[in-house]
Amino acid sequence: MKPATHETIFALASGAGRAAVAVLRISGPESGALLAALCGGVPPPRRASLRRLTGPDGVALDRALVLWLPGPGSYTGEDGAELHLHGGRAVIEAVADALAMLGARPAEPGEFTRRAFLNGRMDLTEAEGVADLIDAETEAQRRQALRQTEGALTGTLRGWADRLRLLLAEQEALIDFPDEDLPPETEDRVRAEIDALAAEMAARLADGRRGERLREGLVFVVSGAPNVGKSSLVNALAAREVAIVSPIPGTTRDALEARVALGGVPVTLVDTAGLREAGDAIEAEGVRRALARAEAADLVIEVTVAGEAPVAEQREGEGRILVANKTDLGGAVPAGALGVSAATGEGMEALREALAARAAALTQAEGPAPLTRTRHRAALTEAEERLRAARIAEWPELRAEDLRLSLRALGRITGHVGVEEILDTLFARFCIGK
Repeated sequence: MKPATHETIFALASGAGRAAVAVLRISGPESGALLAALCGGVPPPRRASLRRLTGPDGVALDRALVLWLPGPGSYTGEDGAELHLHGGRAVIEAVADALAMLGARPAEPGEFTRRAFLNGRMDLTEAEGVADLIDAETEAQRRQALRQTEGALTGTLRGWADRLRLLLAEQEALIDFPDEDLPPETEDRVRAEIDALAAEMAARLADGRRGERLREGLVFVVSGAPNVGKSSLVNALAAREVAIVSPIPGTTRDALEARVALGGVPVTLVDTAGLREAGDAIEAEGVRRALARAEAADLVIEVTVAGEAPVAEQREGEGRILVANKTDLGGAVPAGALGVSAATGEGMEALREALAARAAALTQAEGPAPLTRTRHRAALTEAEERLRAARIAEWPELRAEDLRLSLRALGRITGHVGVEEILDTLFARFCIGK
């Protein structure tokens, strides 16, 4: 639904429920007239002013702090206002009813940010950063989302687009003026710049999906034989009772999940069925699911009992970590394993630190602004592929067309071209008032 920006909208921007202060936002061409009707006049721009609010029927509504935010220097780029009301439900409803009687309408989810995008106050990646900032669960997610709202990814994309436009202009000159005295090194420079751009895009694509991983959260699967203490370990890491703990082998038959934060990164811990020859069809299905989850996990925490060999040979690399549980029973910890006791807490802090380090390494919050969505990756892949095609194109006209297609693919990421079909999906996920 494309918003009708000639309409004036309002919404509660603060949380619902009883509170000391509730912030009600207004945006649209009649914002000033609405303020004048409610307050008896428009206060000075961008200055909090204490005003008595009165409805169209002359009934007093509240005494509130009022801010008048004339466009285009506002969040949406339109005239807007904020009413900082007392946070009781009756006050909020009375002011909302008064605004509706004066001709405003309640906003749709994400409509304020959508208007900001349509009015050029932000591009699509920055709008997506706002959504991620609202949904951020951990400190690392907050930092990544804030960088995106501040245009870190936009700056990279804009730099590539500017270089592509210059390349395209030089390529067009080679086509339109073949007999002119253009410098002989012009075509060599075009090819070299195409190579450089393609290499930079390829390097950004080869980042291990760190931005998507941080935004969506990692999956760490706890795997091992029955009765090695997998469920106890998950409960200890989650600091709550996620799974039933029992000495009976095969108690855990389905994958149980717990969301935790490790090193500022959101991680889903998955407790799985014990790996052994199944005794029945249900347990066999649990083992199959355990193996499937381990195969798709960002990290497998392979659990064994101190003094015993793991259920399977440990695979080297960043995708697996070996944990020897039940050290309180006196068994030896194998080389390369972390010794812990989920029962007593021994070694658990070292395990948390090791898992946090793995989570940080997989997401790498620092460094160049990452791609945070599948659509970013798909469009950048297309842009890089079109550059590779331009590099080997036999005809100058074909090279110019590939450069145009590469530029268009970049434009889809920032929302400058061909994104109408994704706008409804994106902004529908926003809360009302944002």
